[in-house]
Amino acid sequence: MLIETETTPNPATLKFLPNRVVMEAGTRDFVTPEEAEASPLAEALFGLGDVTGVFFGRDFISITAAPGSDWSNLKPDVLGLLLDHFSADMPLFRPGTAGGISVPADNAFADAPEDADIVAQIKDLIETRIRPAVANDGGDIVYRGFDKGKVYLAMQGACAGCPSSSATLKNGIEQLLRYYVPEVTEVRAV
Repeated sequence: MLIETETTPNPATLKFLPNRVVMEAGTRDFVTPEEAEASPLAEALFGLGDVTGVFFGRDFISITAAPGSDWSNLKPDVLGLLLDHFSADMPLFRPGTAGGISVPADNAFADAPEDADIVAQIKDLIETRIRPAVANDGGDIVYRGFDKGKVYLAMQGACAGCPSSSATLKNGIEQLLRYYVPEVTEVRAV
């Protein structure tokens, strides 16, 4: 099995491509070892000690190294864990019950009913134009709300904490949304 790696705009994060589907639907972002307990793979990656973030995309895994970590030392260990996991066809998540699971609200801000058409346009642009581009960089972007002209978005994976994420939000995403949806005045990260 061959696992390719790609750099991301975030120098602390590498993107690993196992040449197979990782997540059938959606994405999953682990930012603490406690969150990673839901996945044997994420837990093992955090167990390496120098990992501070694991993100599962459709066909990739982005891994963020701790500040001061050297990818040349960490990468072979990560590749070994990924190879073992995928070669053995191990499950991505632990089986469990719905007890203790809470689903966070999709939006950080309640969208006003009169903004429904604007919100639909924003969500469509995010799904069709923005998310695919962000996924190419090893991350994801999640809509969190629209309030008085401001769009609130959450960055995940390689994009969370990336030095260029604020430039991406302001110079790329904000300009695109303002162009297609004139009611948008600003984009903010949450």
